[in-house]
Amino acid sequence: MNTYLAGSLWVLSSVLAAALVAYLVRRIGQDEGRPGNNDAAGQVFTIVSGLHAVVVAFVLITLFDTVSSARAGTYDEAESLVAVAWAVDALPGEAGSEVRGLGRDYAGTVVDAEWPQMRGGQDVTGPGWEQLDRLRAAVLAAEADGEWQEERKSEAAARLDEVYEKRQERLNTAFDRSVVAVVWFVLIAGSVICVLLPNLFGGTRMATHIIVVSTLAGALSLLLFAIYQLQNPFGGGSWIEPDAFRWALARLG
Repeated sequence: MNTYLAGSLWVLSSVLAAALVAYLVRRIGQDEGRPGNNDAAGQVFTIVSGLHAVVVAFVLITLFDTVSSARAGTYDEAESLVAVAWAVDALPGEAGSEVRGLGRDYAGTVVDAEWPQMRGGQDVTGPGWEQLDRLRAAVLAAEADGEWQEERKSEAAARLDEVYEKRQERLNTAFDRSVVAVVWFVLIAGSVICVLLPNLFGGTRMATHIIVVSTLAGALSLLLFAIYQLQNPFGGGSWIEPDAFRWALARLG
């Protein structure tokens, strides 16, 4: 389902549910509410809503940072992969062409096989790790003549280590959900409480009261939807594309 359509359904459902609850409270109780409740209910609402706002803001900021780090990590991985090939190009023999070919195979596997699996939340299967191992073997087996070529070979090995590291970080980010069940419980329960508390306020007309409560419910559901979409940086609303590895394929080609 389209992200915008799904978000609209989230917001609309919460708005209708909150409006129905507000209407029933006023119909069963008093049409104009109970103004005497405002002082006590206002203090409780301020405390609860303030605490809930802190939790929601913390989760959202953490997820935004995770998405930004994941996107930067894909470029670091791809740039290191290209740097390996460029460093080995300075060595004699066929090592340069072999490393370029292995690098192209690895980047192609990431784009064509691993990315759809990460986007769907599936376990990554395929020859990715095996291709990196063959790439490492090719780098270590490359001949170096002189101190300058030894430095280039050492640089290639160091950049390949960065590829291993960034690949593992990418896989961890794709499958280690940032929002655990207990945090979801706090987010959902806190949102429900924040929507129910204004029903204790009095002094407003029914229509105004319903608009206030439903607007609050819509805003909170929109924030929860954003958190849900940002859980997987490679799927959902964040939708990181494999542009870095497409760039690597072009450079290695």
